[in-house]
Amino acid sequence: MTHKTQIGIIGSGPAGLLLSQILYVHGIDSIILEKHTRSYVEGRIRAGILEQGTVNMLEEAQVAGRLKKEGLVHTGIGLQFNNTLHRIDLDSSNHGHSVTVYGQTEITKDLMEAHADRARDPIYEAADVQIDGIDSKKPSLSYTHNGEKHTVACQFVVGCDGYHGVSRKHFPTSLLKVYEKVYPFGWLGVLADVPPLSHELIYNNHGEGFALASQRSETRSRYYMQCDLTESVDQWSDDRFWDTLIHRFGAEIGNGIKTGPSLEKSIAPLRSFVAEPLRHKSLFIAGDAAHIVPPTGAKGLNLAASDIHYLSEGFIDYYANGNSLGLDRYSQRALNRVWKAIRFSWWFTHLTHRFPNSETSVLDRKLQIAELDYLVNSEAASASFAENYVGLPF
Repeated sequence: MTHKTQIGIIGSGPAGLLLSQILYVHGIDSIILEKHTRSYVEGRIRAGILEQGTVNMLEEAQVAGRLKKEGLVHTGIGLQFNNTLHRIDLDSSNHGHSVTVYGQTEITKDLMEAHADRARDPIYEAADVQIDGIDSKKPSLSYTHNGEKHTVACQFVVGCDGYHGVSRKHFPTSLLKVYEKVYPFGWLGVLADVPPLSHELIYNNHGEGFALASQRSETRSRYYMQCDLTESVDQWSDDRFWDTLIHRFGAEIGNGIKTGPSLEKSIAPLRSFVAEPLRHKSLFIAGDAAHIVPPTGAKGLNLAASDIHYLSEGFIDYYANGNSLGLDRYSQRALNRVWKAIRFSWWFTHLTHRFPNSETSVLDRKLQIAELDYLVNSEAASASFAENYVGLPF
């Protein structure tokens, strides 16, 4: 069976769903192919801190209704070190800017519902997705669904299929450059239906490892702790997790943590990864297919949104005016912002985590505390942090 569309999209994460929805709002047709089931995609627990640029993109996509009602606007964050909590004011430091707490799972649900409303759901459980004809002006996608072979004829292909997806593999090795740093620890995360420790996030630099008090709503908390990559979730009972978390936050602050059964528990490795360029002829990549950042700076989902901002602008201009300049400049514009976010996440990770097996660990620790002290006591340093945390302009 053969289908026709203007843009074929691989992957139904936030990047693919958002691109398809914005294109739809502007009268451009697309089809999304997704190898997993809808329930699998819908159930993935990921990021929850949105920059204003990302909020603007969801508004443009006409899916921000629930976000506006349920999202929690934050105008500051907490930084804890030496058992003392300090606050960085994002609002006054950055001219009224803020971030919004609203989980990626909820964004995915909102976008899925928008697709269902327009009777164009992604094609879930699309197996053996292949890309053909990238070097020509008539690319196509092929896949198997319910045992039947399908082909999608399109003008462009966009890979939003993640780090392990097929899209990036279609870039010639002579063209593609990959930059990667793997960190020597992971994040152990727990989601629980308990009130948050604070109405704002608290990033904690502790001598035994990083900890983060986050949230998804006024009744649901998300906590993270730095852990060894050799550990498994099975080694962390709920009791062990809560005891260790409270210890890292210290008696004065940690005793305010409300504990309860975990709804979800997982360990995520940390890496910095960038592939460039983000275009090869009629094939584009975006989101995790193009770059990954440590979650410390809350940039992963927001970078995917900024990719889609630049890419959708290019497609809209191309189909409205026949102008390809936006598409030609997509890779350069997106990567310019990506590298700045990679830098911020790398810097913030080094500032807040304990790096094992370092010959200069005592010196490193002293330097971390000195820089944190400077950060919270210098207006210029706080303003720079706030500018990056709330997100550089798209």
